[in-house]
Amino acid sequence: MDTLPGHTAVTNECRLPGVGQGRGLAWYLACLGLLLLGAPVRADRIKDIATVAGVRSNQLVGYGLVVGLDGTGDQTTQAPFTIQSIENMLQRFGVTIPPNTNPQLKNVAAVTVTADLLPFAKPGQTLDVTVGTIGNASSLRGGNLIMTPLRGADGQIYAMAQGNVIVSGFGVNGKDGSRISLNVPSSGRIPNGASVEREVPVHIGNDSHLILNLNTPDFTTAARVAAAINKDFGADTAEALDAVSIRVAAPGNLNQRISYLAVLEAVEVDPGEAPARVIVNSRTGTVVISSHVRVMAAAVAHGSLSVTITEHSDVSQPTPFSQGQTVVTPRSTLDVQQTDARMFVFKAGVNLDEIVRAVNQVGAAPGDLVAILEALREAGALRAELVVI
Repeated sequence: MDTLPGHTAVTNECRLPGVGQGRGLAWYLACLGLLLLGAPVRADRIKDIATVAGVRSNQLVGYGLVVGLDGTGDQTTQAPFTIQSIENMLQRFGVTIPPNTNPQLKNVAAVTVTADLLPFAKPGQTLDVTVGTIGNASSLRGGNLIMTPLRGADGQIYAMAQGNVIVSGFGVNGKDGSRISLNVPSSGRIPNGASVEREVPVHIGNDSHLILNLNTPDFTTAARVAAAINKDFGADTAEALDAVSIRVAAPGNLNQRISYLAVLEAVEVDPGEAPARVIVNSRTGTVVISSHVRVMAAAVAHGSLSVTITEHSDVSQPTPFSQGQTVVTPRSTLDVQQTDARMFVFKAGVNLDEIVRAVNQVGAAPGDLVAILEALREAGALRAELVVI
């Protein structure tokens, strides 16, 4: 039976010596074991972990106006550039605004328009755009973006954007200044809101080689990608240049090169495991610990100290018919409370499961866990990189 490279042939028959065609429970269990052993291990495709050098997207940005708002646009006294933009637009249509006028337009907002120009995008294709306010407009709900040119880093126009803005959030203002807002109503999206006007040349190489760049730098993954390509396409086909780039021999004909890349992207590779890291988000208190984090022998005691200061005012009232005056005397009460601190011990080389179990038994909050991890790192007991984002 013919098989593909890197795959194991699995037939529909299962014959064990001395068993024949029996259909007992033991026979089925034996067949299941053979099928599990013969099944290939699921790995990642090169398409999912690497990109071809030169194939990239480009950022586009533009400045425009959103009209048709329900009184939620820019306050022109605080955003004069909105009025200036409207005047310039009307002048292009032959409309002259009398001098010394200050129109109060609350249904217009000045916005930035951004989009990603995908590789190989051709003129006439559409792009999704994101719209965000520049001034003090409170919401873009119900607005319409006027034709806006989108420029690249070189200043050239690559797309034109226009369309109705879709806003997922909303905001309600009260007359007393109170406001309730859900999500962010000052930004929105326009699906297929931009039309490509200029194509960006994409070069996938004119020489005899292609360069694959890993999404995550890793020496182990780079070596395994080169080994997998050499296994399927022949020795010396691929060469790992560093932790990111792998140079692959490729045909010079463009049509053949595209077909070659289609087959190359489907090659499966078992990536290298990520290094031991502890990721801490200082804003949300989120802590992520990778599976290879290890802690050396250490004892940890962590408790919280609560200090409460209460201010009182004592009034001293003089006796009747006396010459005394009423005196107000401030008095402060200081209360200090400290919760019982539990000590727990990390044995040498404990894994992730044991770390989480120990911290949960103490009942440490995310903020406490960050303090514990930082203390372990300073003590030299944390065998991982601590990253604060």
